[in-house]
Amino acid sequence: MSMPHRSFEPNFLLVLVLLLVVPFSVIGSYSSIHELLRSHGLPAGLFPESVKSYNLDQSGHLQVNLDGPCMAKYETRVLFETVVRANLSFGQLKGLEGLSQEELFLWLPVKDIIVNDPSSGLILIDIGLAHKQLSLSLFEDPPVCRSQGLSLNMGGRKSIGFQDQR
Repeated sequence: MSMPHRSFEPNFLLVLVLLLVVPFSVIGSYSSIHELLRSHGLPAGLFPESVKSYNLDQSGHLQVNLDGPCMAKYETRVLFETVVRANLSFGQLKGLEGLSQEELFLWLPVKDIIVNDPSSGLILIDIGLAHKQLSLSLFEDPPVCRSQGLSLNMGGRKSIGFQDQR
């Protein structure tokens, strides 16, 4: 009496393919940083149009790479360093590094960007000393980021020689 032969190979291959492809397709299925932001409940215009590349790992750590430091204007001027890092979750960029906002002639680091309720039309910007609520409409489209005349000194001190060219 012979036992029926069962082949586990096709099932094994299917499971292996799913384990390898699914995690990467979830992370890498976005054509741009702007699409990634939208899929996470954030406006597309939080990063400039000139983003060179980005990386999002499985733990939600996001790294955005630009060609160099640049400045954009929303309600106030913001300075993007060459590399901006944050922890991305739905509606939140927390623990930001590499992004500063001008407030009363001072450059303050942006700590968090949060959209608690998209229907409110508001976005919360945490600059450490204060929380600013701004209109989401300011961040709908990726801004043009200008680097002309902008230089960052080594040692963490910023030298800003930027002229707005409108």
